[in-house]
Amino acid sequence: MERLRWPRWMPVDPYILLLLGTVGLAALIPAQGVAAHVASGASTAAIAFLFFLYGARLSTHEALAGLRHWRLHVTVLACTFVIFPLLGLAARGLVPVLLTHDLYTGLLFLTLVPSTIQSSIAFTSIARGNVPAAICAGSFSSLAGIVITPVLAAALLGNSGGGFSADSLIKIVLQLLVPFLAGQVLRRWIGGFITRHRKVLGLVDRGSILLVVYTAFSEGMVQGIWHRVSPLRLGGLLVVEAALLAVMLALTWYGGRALGFGREDRIAIQFAGSKKSLASGLPMASVLFGAHASLAVLPLMLFHQMQLMVCAVIAKRRSHDARRPAVSPGSAAASQTAVGTATRSD
Repeated sequence: MERLRWPRWMPVDPYILLLLGTVGLAALIPAQGVAAHVASGASTAAIAFLFFLYGARLSTHEALAGLRHWRLHVTVLACTFVIFPLLGLAARGLVPVLLTHDLYTGLLFLTLVPSTIQSSIAFTSIARGNVPAAICAGSFSSLAGIVITPVLAAALLGNSGGGFSADSLIKIVLQLLVPFLAGQVLRRWIGGFITRHRKVLGLVDRGSILLVVYTAFSEGMVQGIWHRVSPLRLGGLLVVEAALLAVMLALTWYGGRALGFGREDRIAIQFAGSKKSLASGLPMASVLFGAHASLAVLPLMLFHQMQLMVCAVIAKRRSHDARRPAVSPGSAAASQTAVGTATRSD
């Protein structure tokens, strides 16, 4: 197998630049009045369409086949939805020394969202890990997150998320779960179309997320919430997120060894268990936080870029550490398609 190479420079996700540009646009020209209502309605429709596509893309057969490696998937899910939130709760002690209450709320929400799919696969492939396991682990995490993330948010954030009521839960079901299930049901008929037009629909994905970001940050600008965040506080947030990422990378790697997993599986666990999904988290935040979503998603956006930069370096080192090309059976084909997706928003 041809050796996979990673660029020497650390990746700056172009999509992050687009997200930052969208934030800047919202700061300069926020949607107000009738435009705000139109943007809000379009954002709601975009979120529903996003989760419809998520459901239509997920192969139920492949997901069930991946259950054979259940110990690895349970480990990744535990890292994503148990250890991450516990660390988020522990960070409460940093308020108000390093974090404001609003930034802490966003940080805690960050710890509740599911793992990534594309970048987990790509980095696992580069590091010569178990690519099929990374594919299944990321898919399971995204699927579970549709239910687990809102439940954890309701339990841990309480009124910090703009008030979790019966109406909020109904919105979650209608905007997230129902479209996802509809996509799963219709996958039999539209799966081929989704596969053939993957690139075009990927652009629709990312465009929808940009719309969600613009709407959320426009609401924040109109309400003047950015006056609550200073450069010093943002610096404190970056320090906390760097520590959070370092702890999770260490726990997933050395914890995998303690649990008896081999090198390839530990690589998959590290990259799938230490990441958080921007693509899933942004729409969820819009539904859960409403007008308060702008500050809530800021920690997630920063963490997303940080995890890409750090994991790129780790993946490169893991590939050099391997004394032989220990690639899991069946992963070669997946590796060919995974490499180019490492910096894609997910």
